Amino acid sequence: MARRWNSREENFYREELLELYIRKNRTIGEIALLLLVSEKTVFQRLGRLGIPTCPERKDNYLRKRKDIRIPSERSEDLAEFFGIMLGDGHVAHFQTMVTLGTKEYEYVCYVQFLMTKLFNAPATVHLDKSGYHTVYIGSRELTQWLYSEGLVPNKVAAQVDVPGWVFEKEAYMRLFLRGFFDTDGSVYKLRFGVQISFTNKSIPLLIALQSMLRRLGYRVSELSAYRIYITRRDNVERFFAEVQPMNTKHQDRYEYLTRRYPSG
Repeated sequence: MARRWNSREENFYREELLELYIRKNRTIGEIALLLLVSEKTVFQRLGRLGIPTCPERKDNYLRKRKDIRIPSERSEDLAEFFGIMLGDGHVAHFQTMVTLGTKEYEYVCYVQFLMTKLFNAPATVHLDKSGYHTVYIGSRELTQWLYSEGLVPNKVAAQVDVPGWVFEKEAYMRLFLRGFFDTDGSVYKLRFGVQISFTNKSIPLLIALQSMLRRLGYRVSELSAYRIYITRRDNVERFFAEVQPMNTKHQDRYEYLTRRYPSG
């Protein structure tokens, strides 16, 4: 049972939801994203406060967004987007979103551009109080299509896998790896060199990444604590030259380590 609010809390939540849901005509999904709570929580608060829901007043109620374009064919951009989504992406009802860190603004802009280009609709960036950025597009049609392509709301519980079509072309694999590494990859200094890793708690996804890297000719480790690694110096150099990660935090880290430890 939910804790009872005191009068100050009740007035705060009522004014917050009246402003967002009634005056600004935001949807429950948009409010959930702005407040960093679930859609269920927003719906329950509306009910507790006696604010009637009015979905018919929302801009896209029972209508498809006319500006959304669902891709009609596979592409390198789409492969990269799926890599990003299986890293730091999330699909929930009306929202397709990617949440990125406090020091990744250049990459935030890159993801925003990529999503806008792919789906022909402007992607929005939301900055929360902690400094994290969420790039998102609100569209039921888009989320339903992504579900049909294998994306799920809870990637770990579902033990999600890489879409099979990504393996059809080397270019798709490289771009998928770029998107995934930019979001769920890391660069480390070892005693005798630089190592890169890929981290995820979906075992089928890690196995697919391992297979993908091997098909492209990389020496990659076995699975270890939800990670796989590339350690050989020539393979690490080749990865940055061929895959060309777009997240500057990885580029800067790699360049710093190779300058700082040129013989590593």
